Amino acid sequence: MIKPYSFLSGVLLLAIVAGSLSMLGCSQTAPKNLKDGCSIFREKDDWYEYMYDSYKKWGVPVHVQLAIIYQESRFKYDAKTPRGTLLWVIPWFRASSAYGYAQVKDGTWDWYKKSTGNRWADRDDFEDAVDFIGWYGSITYKKLGISKWDAYNQYLAYHEGHGGFKRKTYLKKPWLIKVARTVKTRASSYRAQLKRCEGDLDKGWSLWPF
Repeated sequence: MIKPYSFLSGVLLLAIVAGSLSMLGCSQTAPKNLKDGCSIFREKDDWYEYMYDSYKKWGVPVHVQLAIIYQESRFKYDAKTPRGTLLWVIPWFRASSAYGYAQVKDGTWDWYKKSTGNRWADRDDFEDAVDFIGWYGSITYKKLGISKWDAYNQYLAYHEGHGGFKRKTYLKKPWLIKVARTVKTRASSYRAQLKRCEGDLDKGWSLWPF
């Protein structure tokens, strides 16, 4: 005979496991409305805290972080570069090791972890990804003098690397310049949206230093 408390304990355990899996699934799904910053933070309320913490720490504003993540992964935690094909049909190697929300390559991620001491950081963790974007943007400012609020040039340096930006490799890539302009436009849109709803966000934090 099954004891009542044993049965109830089993049911409770199953409920906890199911709830945890459900919360994990929700936390890893991309927001429903990617083009609206207020909608993103209402759906993913902890994301605002993570991005604002990154802004306070590194100085790259939230709207710039959002625009970069939108461009790099569409907010997919496990985003990867597409596989190439051999003889047009056989799946082949991926174009690069870029992975996660911020599409960071293996070597660059190792540099970030070593530089910041964040040794357990994961590219598919949103908090770590936005901390990386802030950190990289601050390095871009120090090395290249690009304002942390300049979404256009920050993105070019993000995509090409600091050395590539110095060599102006982007000038040979008209498609990339077009993408960087899109990132700039989207960052401006996010900024305007967040100004309208920042009072409703957690703890009423202000995103703007002026």
